Amino acid sequence: MFKPEGVYVAMLTPFSADGTVNETQLRRMVDFLIEAGVHGLFPISSVGEFIHLTREEKIRMMEIVVDQNRGRVRVTPGVGSSHPADSICLAEEAKKLGCDGVVIAPPYYYPLSQEMIEKYFETIIDAVDIPVILYNIPLFTQPLNYDVVKRLSRRKTVVAMKDSSGSMVDFMHFMDKIRIAKEEMNFLTGREETFLACLMVGGKGCMTATSGILPEIMVGIYNAWLEGNYDRARELQFSILLAVRAFFAMPFPLGFKVALEARGFEMGPPKQPLSDAEQFKYGTVKARIEKIMNPILEKLNQHARAGHGTERI
Repeated sequence: MFKPEGVYVAMLTPFSADGTVNETQLRRMVDFLIEAGVHGLFPISSVGEFIHLTREEKIRMMEIVVDQNRGRVRVTPGVGSSHPADSICLAEEAKKLGCDGVVIAPPYYYPLSQEMIEKYFETIIDAVDIPVILYNIPLFTQPLNYDVVKRLSRRKTVVAMKDSSGSMVDFMHFMDKIRIAKEEMNFLTGREETFLACLMVGGKGCMTATSGILPEIMVGIYNAWLEGNYDRARELQFSILLAVRAFFAMPFPLGFKVALEARGFEMGPPKQPLSDAEQFKYGTVKARIEKIMNPILEKLNQHARAGHGTERI
């Protein structure tokens, strides 16, 4: 059964001036990412503002990404919701479209016990026969319990977990629980800052927003690690950290959208109106992000013109 490995992109969603999904920019984004060497696409993500999308928009995004992808890389859309019926509907659509799997986060808004969260996952998993990637995202939902993940791993369609806790402690304990249970499940980090560290302890890849902004570098980290060139992988890992700190200096996910605009994409206005204070901060941080991004992009352009890959970045 399919198990995700490598560099997966938590895709941002480009919007038009009227707030609808910008299909032209979305198709451009798919081609850009695939040409940069990523291994998979995760549309309808947290950074992609799935919370602001209608069910119809989510399904249309799946259709666009699958169509533009044309089978070149894996596609694993997010189907998270606040109730299982909606997630089941989205997962069924993903299966009809030929997606390789789906990403499911715990339900949000209402606080739930771990037992109820586990039942939420079980209800979706039992209803749709498609590979499932569990999504631990404590920033926006209740964190998954180690034992809940262990029990869910026994289900044959649960193939992986994206851990966005940013905690290497949690990442190690999740992996250890699965190791002791003798189950097979791939772990991917959802935090770009820990990509190399997670690979070194047995993680299989990443599923991050920065993979969509600087895919050349994220792919470079992965390839250097595969080749056993750990010094180069470490150098590339450190090269993104200043930019990532700047991305998070804005209300999420505005910093990431500004960075993608620096790469030539039209991301549209913020879905959440900014206060006057945040509008002022937006201009300041935007200038900082562009200042950080410009030398990185210039180096990438130089290597592209010279016909070099990320091996010399």
